[in-house]
Amino acid sequence: MECSAQLCVGKAMTSFAINWDYRCPFARNMHEHLVAALQGGAPWKVDFVPFSLGQVHVEEGSLSVWDDPSKENELLAVAAGLTVHHQFPEAFLDFHRAMFQARHDLAQDISDWNVIAKVLGEHQINAELVYKAIEQGDILAEYRERHTDSVERLAVFGVPTFIIGETATFVRVMTRPTGDPQHSIDLITSLLNVMEQHPEFNEIKQTTIPR
Repeated sequence: MECSAQLCVGKAMTSFAINWDYRCPFARNMHEHLVAALQGGAPWKVDFVPFSLGQVHVEEGSLSVWDDPSKENELLAVAAGLTVHHQFPEAFLDFHRAMFQARHDLAQDISDWNVIAKVLGEHQINAELVYKAIEQGDILAEYRERHTDSVERLAVFGVPTFIIGETATFVRVMTRPTGDPQHSIDLITSLLNVMEQHPEFNEIKQTTIPR
């Protein structure tokens, strides 16, 4: 069976979900591959699921990040991404990649709204409209609901995690895209094939990574 842009799994499965938090470098790697693949013609339908790394580190009995005023700013970046995904879908992939770059390549503070607004502006997205949408509360409510569902229903603990049906798989890839979209398509296709065909695999980890 030939595997490339088309998945070699089940009945040509092309739909999956993946979570994100812009603060994680491994989420950066995977989402850059995903953006490259989608913009390079990958036929997948992808559900981007917001996740909070801050929330998974909240001690039991403490306020959640959504209820703690001191944590309000740390929710802004992903909330902005979710808003752009809903309201400006044609700009989402480029904005999504740029937010990871702002955090990890440029070492910018993405809890600062001015930083987020600058990235929005660079992609011709009205920052004021995005901020107002976040202020209204629905976006943060969705963020909280989808994060909580991932944790409680699927035991998701970090990013990036792929979700296929009722199975969640955390994946850590060390490389970034090469500039060839087909490389990213083949990489993600291979991962999806393993997830779909070998649910008995729990963890595969190389002890060293060539650099």
